[in-house]
Amino acid sequence: MNQWKNFSKGLLKENAVFVLILGMCPTLGVTTSATNGLGMGLATTFVLIMSNLVVSLVKNLIPDKVRIPAFIVIIAAFVTVVELVMKGYVPALFDALGLFIPLIVVNCVVLGRAEAFASKNTVWSSIVDGAGMGIGFTMALTILGAVRELLGSGAFFGMKLISGDGLLLFILPPGAFLALGYLIVLANMIKEKTS
Repeated sequence: MNQWKNFSKGLLKENAVFVLILGMCPTLGVTTSATNGLGMGLATTFVLIMSNLVVSLVKNLIPDKVRIPAFIVIIAAFVTVVELVMKGYVPALFDALGLFIPLIVVNCVVLGRAEAFASKNTVWSSIVDGAGMGIGFTMALTILGAVRELLGSGAFFGMKLISGDGLLLFILPPGAFLALGYLIVLANMIKEKTS
């Protein structure tokens, strides 16, 4: 398998947020700022890469009847690592992301990649797939968070760029839907032009 294609498909062609419309709970819930989007994306990327690696290593040892529960246990182990590291080293980000960190365990992006890709491919291909899908997910959350933060408060990564008040709508949940909708349209236009 061409590893560049394997990696790059997660960036735009099969981007979990903009194309596959997966992982909407954290996408809409935590992207009130670019920092939150980046933090959630990096946490999910770590879990994706590590769970793909382990699932690919143990795929032949797991009976079919318990395959999905076994994958969830593997994913939960890495989510626990992320949760403890974030709580210890970046408590402000951990507090901002709140409940969404433990919910990575049931994020359909992570479980879907374990089931659809890592359980059927080599270790290296699974790592590359996890990295590509994770970076694409991180990119999408960061862009959405940056748009919402810029329009909602006039800031970018916490630095005030526009004086005055922004449009409160973009900090609230309806603003997440609006911004995401326009970003999906933009991503699809770019995807069509590059195809």
